[in-house]
Amino acid sequence: MHDDSFGNDPKTLWQNQPAEVSKMTLKLIRMKARELHAKTRRELFGSIAVALAAIVFSGLGLARGEDLAMQLVFVIAIVWALTGQYFLHSGMWSSTLPPDAALSAGIEFCRHELERRRRIFRRVLWLSAGPLLLAIGAFTMPIVAAGIRLDRGLSGKTIPFLALLGLWLVALLYFRSQGRRELEREIIELNDVEK
Repeated sequence: MHDDSFGNDPKTLWQNQPAEVSKMTLKLIRMKARELHAKTRRELFGSIAVALAAIVFSGLGLARGEDLAMQLVFVIAIVWALTGQYFLHSGMWSSTLPPDAALSAGIEFCRHELERRRRIFRRVLWLSAGPLLLAIGAFTMPIVAAGIRLDRGLSGKTIPFLALLGLWLVALLYFRSQGRRELEREIIELNDVEK
């Protein structure tokens, strides 16, 4: 006769082990809050850099442009980059966690930082990267059109630039999705700490 008593079944032993209680100390919460605040600042500064790149590309296009329609596209890209930065950054800059904050205030600060980062992720592609893509597209379109018009197709100088542009766009989308997954993981982690 086979003996499957409670004491001998590894599955039952494993399932009945006491759960380890997560001990989130005030020091760990403060470290997490500082880390989240720094990530939010990096995201916002990164969006400024992308907007500046859009303005530079658009400025170069305006300086060398002869076609009125293309100049209008560059002006739209500049206005889009500037207004996008306004809407992206409005209400996003906050103070750091006060040194005398309690544990509940620290958790609330972390939640606030995560929500701010979530808003940035939702907006940044349209408000920051969109004008840059418009400016780069408008900047390269005359070069590609001239190559096609001269029956050369894409020239040897254009193909590497377009390939790098495509790789940059794929990398941008990949890293944005990775960042979004990490953000969702951090939100779940914070929810677990609150429970």
